[in-house]
Amino acid sequence: MAEKKQEIGDGAGGPVVEVNPKPQNGLTSKLIDYLEKLIVKLMYDTSQSHHYLAGNFAPVLDETPPVKDLPVKGHLPDCLNGEFVRVGPNPRQVPVAGYHWFDGDGYVALIHCRIYTYELCKFDLVVRIPKMDIECILTMIHGMRIKDGKAAYVRRFVKTSRLKQEEFFGGAKFMKVGDLKGLFGLLMVNMQMLRAKTKVLDMSYGMGTGNTNLIYHDGKLLALQEADKPYVVKVMEDGDLQTIGLLDYEKRLKHSFTAHPKVDPFTGEMFTFGYSHEPPYVTYRVISKDGVMHDPVPITISEPIMMHDFAITENYAIFMDLPLYFRPKEMVKEKKLIFTFDATKKARFGVLPRYAKDDLLIKWFELPNCFIFHNANAWEEEDEIVLITCRLQNPDLDMVSGKVKEKLENFTNELYEMRFNMKTGVASQKKLSESAVDFPRVNESYTGRKQRYVYGTTLDSIAKVTGIVKFDLHAEPEPGKEKIEVGGNVKGIFDLGPGRFGSEAVFVPSKPGTTSEEDDGYLIFFAHDESTGKSSVNVIDAKTMSADPVAVVELPHRVPYGFHAFFVSEEQLQEQAKL
Repeated sequence: MAEKKQEIGDGAGGPVVEVNPKPQNGLTSKLIDYLEKLIVKLMYDTSQSHHYLAGNFAPVLDETPPVKDLPVKGHLPDCLNGEFVRVGPNPRQVPVAGYHWFDGDGYVALIHCRIYTYELCKFDLVVRIPKMDIECILTMIHGMRIKDGKAAYVRRFVKTSRLKQEEFFGGAKFMKVGDLKGLFGLLMVNMQMLRAKTKVLDMSYGMGTGNTNLIYHDGKLLALQEADKPYVVKVMEDGDLQTIGLLDYEKRLKHSFTAHPKVDPFTGEMFTFGYSHEPPYVTYRVISKDGVMHDPVPITISEPIMMHDFAITENYAIFMDLPLYFRPKEMVKEKKLIFTFDATKKARFGVLPRYAKDDLLIKWFELPNCFIFHNANAWEEEDEIVLITCRLQNPDLDMVSGKVKEKLENFTNELYEMRFNMKTGVASQKKLSESAVDFPRVNESYTGRKQRYVYGTTLDSIAKVTGIVKFDLHAEPEPGKEKIEVGGNVKGIFDLGPGRFGSEAVFVPSKPGTTSEEDDGYLIFFAHDESTGKSSVNVIDAKTMSADPVAVVELPHRVPYGFHAFFVSEEQLQEQAKL
């Protein structure tokens, strides 16, 4: 049994919950380990490669305290005083069997699947998948503290309940997304269920990793993963990172919490949701600027889906009912991953007044089928809601599991403008880019309001960023293009060059707010040179997109490819120091 949960600190959003799990490593644990090894030996194809554990996808195993006075080429502008942080997959323990890029311990990085009771009938045999959580990734945060033109680098694991328990056992105990295929996947689910029921694993703090995204709200930096509660991470004055605990909003948060909440820069409120695999499949929440969570608003959809992101405008929240369905039966019968795309279904977008108490006023729109991992922004324009997003045709989560094709084939993740007319009920869409674009970012002073510029990453394989591209939404795409080139609505491309790959670029304004020009600022991102094995942090001019970086900070260690990033300003850093 876990001890009574301890609470740390205080605030309107409630105290942070200290994470102190109590797993049990006895005879029962050893018997389950033996059974699991037998299943892997008899049923798992060990010839499958683990592409996402090789090269610069390979994890780094040790934490690094702040390394100060790093070499800087160029100069670091004063507006970058603060801490730049990024999360990404980083497995601490060797996988028992399968591995998916969404698996791994967070150096801040994650994704989560939750499996619920489901009956599969075949040859009069009923196989019951137990109701339980399955977490997929742990987390490490890579941080760079910048102050007065100097830089320091640090990396720390997010100290989740999952990480603490696997460190206690000295090996992987939680199931991976890469395991979730066929009958083998079903049996691996039962191994985790058995560990939970016999108290080998302590599930009282959840199984999240906090490794997908980072956001700042109510004086706290939050490490997020879409099937758990937020973890609070404190940034120390020297740039070091300390996991404080979980945030459950005075026990009002009973469901999962998206990795992509939205903070309104004008009101200070945070808007979020969680998705589940039992009704209600989606639950919407509003959190006040001082951290008070309002009552839940269930969103009615027909069956469980993956909803990775959403959007807000000044007066509305936009939900995406896209046909990537949770289908355990197909996982077992067809040896697919548990989320399956149904190309026969439409993509649905629900627009709800953002302070609604229920979903009676939601208005649904339909567009051709697609999936969306990441939105750039949304706003209101006369009778229409405008959504700028990266639209993915025919998604296949198996693309980032095991082997991978180095070049993108039949992978169209393109920037789109979608419009929803609230008066006529008509939806329309327009393609804004050619070839693959992801991780769209904007000047977040314009979140929920009309803006002009979008900064995205260009891709040449499923997970390698070759450059940063700037789109001008006031210009039209240049016709006849088959790839992204400067011209039309493409105002600039920062090409990383042969053998160099980057990650999501965060926009940092030269001055806070919307008083200066929207693109007056800098883009900051991690990069890696595969020919030298060296990693760096790059700063480029967001207005000019010049090929000459404003600054390049050489890092003392390799930084694996990862997911989302955030910039904690000096003002925010001082505010959260009170924790």
